[in-house]
Amino acid sequence: MDLSPRASEPSRKPRKWLPIVLLSLVGLGGIVIVTQFLTSAIDYYCNVDEIGVRSGCEESTRLRVQGTVEQGSLQKTGGKTSFVMTFNDKSINVVYAGDPGGVFQECISVVAHGRMIDGTFESNRIEVKHSNEYAEKNADRLDSSGSAACSQVQG
Repeated sequence: MDLSPRASEPSRKPRKWLPIVLLSLVGLGGIVIVTQFLTSAIDYYCNVDEIGVRSGCEESTRLRVQGTVEQGSLQKTGGKTSFVMTFNDKSINVVYAGDPGGVFQECISVVAHGRMIDGTFESNRIEVKHSNEYAEKNADRLDSSGSAACSQVQG
């Protein structure tokens, strides 16, 4: 019986690539999510009259724009809602893919999120800024903000 040690090659375990690939994908996904969150968090807030005038309100950037839905401008066609938004005697055309729903109507202040494309503000999110109760109690604030573009009396 031979009890002498055998000469053996060093054992090399094959590297397990699946866990490394999965961890890399999870990390990459986390970076994408954080980047998207931070990008949307820094949308500049502008009034209609500041677009293209104030620093940060360039037409080439993503914006949150405040204004009033002009009376008689609201149209819903082909799954899109279009209207004119005004602030301090300046106006822009807005197109929203969908129905803003809720209390969205003419003559109320709204904030639209989106981009200016070929002279039209293409919005992917609409926020109603003030309810009718707020408008009744704070008419002086709405008047000074340029939001009194039309009668606040709704039938």
